[in-house]
Amino acid sequence: MLETFLFGVFPYVATVVMIVGLIWRYRTNQFSYSSVSSQFLENKQLFWGSVPWHYGIILVLLAHLFGVILPASVKAINGVPLRLYILEGTALALSLALLVGLIVLILRRGVSTNVRVTTSVMDVVLLVVLLSQVVTGILTAVFYRWGSAWFIQTVTPYFWSLFTLSPKVEYMTALPLLSKLHAINFSILIALFPFSRLVHMLSVPLAYLWRPYQIVMWHRRQAQQ
Repeated sequence: MLETFLFGVFPYVATVVMIVGLIWRYRTNQFSYSSVSSQFLENKQLFWGSVPWHYGIILVLLAHLFGVILPASVKAINGVPLRLYILEGTALALSLALLVGLIVLILRRGVSTNVRVTTSVMDVVLLVVLLSQVVTGILTAVFYRWGSAWFIQTVTPYFWSLFTLSPKVEYMTALPLLSKLHAINFSILIALFPFSRLVHMLSVPLAYLWRPYQIVMWHRRQAQQ
């Protein structure tokens, strides 16, 4: 009964909370769609934490998305042992890199007095949930090898069953505890998304990629004689 709720109901609840929360935040304070940068308070540790975290998390999320959308391609890649080893090794290396980046960011908020003062309760909650997500993901990769192979046999069909509003929770209940915690934690992150710094993902200026180019001219007034 509990697993039916966690994997058959909770993902929808989290998604509704996210959508309503995003609409509420946009209507009440659309200018808060940012990460509230603390770079001016402390920059050195931010660099060593932010760079591996952002590059790592983007690539890891894309790898998950690739497995959901193109499972046949993943299966073809895994058909050659060397490619499977490279894929698994790269994914683990990226996960470790983003873990290091996240730990640096957490330590930064604890060590730097200025940053600690500006840290909210939601910041702490978010960091704990993110750390849990990364750790459970890494432990799953270490103890239950060849995740890219069994991912497309379990998580991919489960995801599409959610998308079609006919959740097949048996795919998730058959997985080990670490994988279940990883999935549940992801739903929690979805629910927290509109109320945390994660919302800055929606403010990335992607429009700059296709807008017409602009000519910027520097005009300096002549000094009066």
